[in-house]
Amino acid sequence: MSKKAAEHHRKVSEHLTHAARHHGEAAKHHDSGHHEKAAHHAHTARAHVIHARGHAEEAVKAHSEEHGKK
Repeated sequence: MSKKAAEHHRKVSEHLTHAARHHGEAAKHHDSGHHEKAAHHAHTARAHVIHARGHAEEAVKAHSEEHGKK
């Protein structure tokens, strides 16, 4: 695997880990009635998912560049 693709895969993992943490925080705040804080964490989690998706697409491109399209 290319170093470029591997780095994108690491970024995907990091962003999804952050997203999971923010969803956990959103649930905690929602349960305690702090809906604005819950919404903030939910939106932040969504942003991490979007960034992860971008890195996943870049990883696929890096694989294609290294190994050619089949």
